[in-house]
Amino acid sequence: MRTEGGPGPEIWLRGPVDAETAEPEAVRQRGGLPHAAVRRYSWVGTHGGAGVSTLAAVYGGHDCGREWPGPDAPHSVLLVARTHAAGLAAALRAVEVFRRGEAPAGLDLDAVVLVADAPGRLPRPLVHRVNVIDSVIDVYRVPWVHAWRLGEPGTGPPRGTEPLVRLTGAARSRGAADE
Repeated sequence: MRTEGGPGPEIWLRGPVDAETAEPEAVRQRGGLPHAAVRRYSWVGTHGGAGVSTLAAVYGGHDCGREWPGPDAPHSVLLVARTHAAGLAAALRAVEVFRRGEAPAGLDLDAVVLVADAPGRLPRPLVHRVNVIDSVIDVYRVPWVHAWRLGEPGTGPPRGTEPLVRLTGAARSRGAADE
């Protein structure tokens, strides 16, 4: 986005952008984003049991488990962690790996996806840790989904994850999972 008054540096905004200004007119006239604009992602778990396989099944993308993406996998990374204390600490450590430039060359960290470790609200100390992560990278939250616990990820993305659906290009099914 350029500022008025002539050429200058591009300014990148973090967070939601108004859809009217985010899409070029030609794209809006065609009724959506061109196929080439949909980015593919590699889901990388920051700890065991983070939910990488479930997220890859529900939102699409490449399931890397706890490994870095290989040469044939998308180089855009979504780090995954649970919202318990150990999961949030692991997510922050993984973000630091990218910040220090220690991640494998060519990988781009796009966001952290936090999967609820239990139903209900997070305790304040955990909310504070989420806010620390959110201060350095985009964070997407996925609520507790009882059906996923039973091994039924085929019900679609849960309510409240529309920003993650837009990011990944996942189609929200009719029978989307509920909390």
